[in-house]
Amino acid sequence: MSEEFCTNCKQNLKPKRIDGHYILHEIEHVLHFDRGILYTVRELLIRPGENIKNFINENRSRLVKPIIFIIVTSLIYTLINHFFHIEQSYIKIDGAKDTQFNAINNWVQSHYGYSNIIMGGFIAFWLKIFFKKYDYNFFEILILLCFILGMEMLMFSVFAIFEGVTKYHLMQIAAVIVFAYFSWAVGQFFDKNRVASYFKALVSYILGMLTFGISIMILGILLNIIAK
Repeated sequence: MSEEFCTNCKQNLKPKRIDGHYILHEIEHVLHFDRGILYTVRELLIRPGENIKNFINENRSRLVKPIIFIIVTSLIYTLINHFFHIEQSYIKIDGAKDTQFNAINNWVQSHYGYSNIIMGGFIAFWLKIFFKKYDYNFFEILILLCFILGMEMLMFSVFAIFEGVTKYHLMQIAAVIVFAYFSWAVGQFFDKNRVASYFKALVSYILGMLTFGISIMILGILLNIIAK
């Protein structure tokens, strides 16, 4: 063992002090155009299905890790949403504020990263049914959805900023674009040459969101019954 490096792991025995250069280096690493978040966003905009398929089957070092990606992008949307109060303009839940259902709904709106992963599980279930002939297991499909739902959060973020600045209701337009992007990305992932792939992707998305919403409602009802 030398004074500076361990002979086994070749790591610094005493890391350098954290300073401004270290922080800038870390930011550059995260935003790197070759392997960072910006590169991942670019690749998921150009060829989402093909790049995600490559991530799962061949090279897992080019794109940002999917769980980190969806949590970071969801955090971005959450911050923008709270800053401009966009949620109040296009989502409204009827009912008493002290009900268990609204408590769950508030948790979902405050934790989009985790909520998206949970909702991704419901969507993955339907994708697994509609694309059962393809050799992808549930968890691989869930990775696919982490990337796609993360991109959706960024799309909503962009429209949320424009809506917050212009005061025009743009989130409905964003929803249409998000639906189209999801269908295109998933269809490209499974079989880009078949029109049916894009249709089945859209149906799976709708069914996944519906079952996710119904599950929240059932959970809220059960918690209200228990609370009484």
